[in-house]
Amino acid sequence: MKKKKSKNYKIGATITGVLLFFILVGLFWTPYDPDAMDNASKLAGVSFSHIMGCDNFGRDIFSRVLEGSKITLFVAVGTVAIGTLCGIVVGAFTGYYGGIVDELFMRINDALFAFPSILLGLVFISLLGSGKYNVIVALGVAFIPSFARIVRSEFIRCKNMDYVKSAKLAGAGDLRIMFVHILPNVMTVLSSSIMIGFNNAVLAEAGMSYLGIGVQPPDASLGRMLSEAQTYLFSAPGFALFPGIVLILMVLGFSLLAEGIKEGAGYA
Repeated sequence: MKKKKSKNYKIGATITGVLLFFILVGLFWTPYDPDAMDNASKLAGVSFSHIMGCDNFGRDIFSRVLEGSKITLFVAVGTVAIGTLCGIVVGAFTGYYGGIVDELFMRINDALFAFPSILLGLVFISLLGSGKYNVIVALGVAFIPSFARIVRSEFIRCKNMDYVKSAKLAGAGDLRIMFVHILPNVMTVLSSSIMIGFNNAVLAEAGMSYLGIGVQPPDASLGRMLSEAQTYLFSAPGFALFPGIVLILMVLGFSLLAEGIKEGAGYA
């Protein structure tokens, strides 16, 4: 019998789905060029021509939010892709083989895991330089230890189960056992971690862009928009309000999805 989806999952999926549609629209259409400046419209309020108003350069905030959401999600997807893929490889080999391989990689992993992801990201950014692609690489590498630990623990749990022993008796090689037999059984736990990873990546990118070391002008980013808006919180509150709402909804959607997946798997 198919399990009923939890309320958290449904709400999270709805919020995330609406935001993804919002971002998809921004890929093909924006009412104005996100980088086009108009001196006559500086800090203009909400109107029919600018439904979210304009920023301090006269740029349309709605167009900037569409563009910024796309870039923020792009950075999050790239970050989680690097962290997940590398984490799966490291966690699978260390968890399956154990011994000296496990000791070597997990000591390195533990040393990296001792530092918060955002702090490791800042270290890599200082080496690589700012910009969205460097942010993806920096945060992606910083996220590897957390995914590796999760995959390793699941491989240790699964490697002595009956279906793995049956595969060995049938003559399956180690790589086939790891990535065809064990990995699919790890994906439920990993799926929840991936949603949490998206949540953390969005917050990390926004924080780094807010500090001026993430996405650089003229590229839009939700964190960058909030940084630019802080001087105008009282004179033009919409400048910070709209990108802030989108950022909160993005984080909330991923968090509820992660919680819903955990509840569905019986881990909550």
